[in-house]
Amino acid sequence: VQFVESGGGLVQPGGSLRLSCAASGVTLDYYAITWFRQAPGKEREGVSCISSADASTYYADSVKGRFTISADNAENTVYLEMNGLKPEDTAVYYCAANLISRFCHSASSFTRRDYGYWGQGTQVTVSS
Repeated sequence: VQFVESGGGLVQPGGSLRLSCAASGVTLDYYAITWFRQAPGKEREGVSCISSADASTYYADSVKGRFTISADNAENTVYLEMNGLKPEDTAVYYCAANLISRFCHSASSFTRRDYGYWGQGTQVTVSS
């Protein structure tokens, strides 16, 4: 099983990026998939979750209205569209599969110990 994140880069405040999480060795639509991020000196935090089981999504308050998560089951890929980027969005972004629950209904969806199949991450830097 391998998750590969891509699409990160350097962008100015207010800019946009689209991150991709491509999976191999596992079918993504069986799991709830979450994007996490980790800034230097901070704990890894949940950003957004998507479930193909009931089409549910969940967003951290800090990104609600700016980020959109989606899935292309045919491509076995989950995306994170990020608009209105802020310097505080600077972090390494990771995707992972929830091995405990298939749904995304609350902040409990971001419980890191429930997750496996972590990718290597992609760096997002928001700076002028």
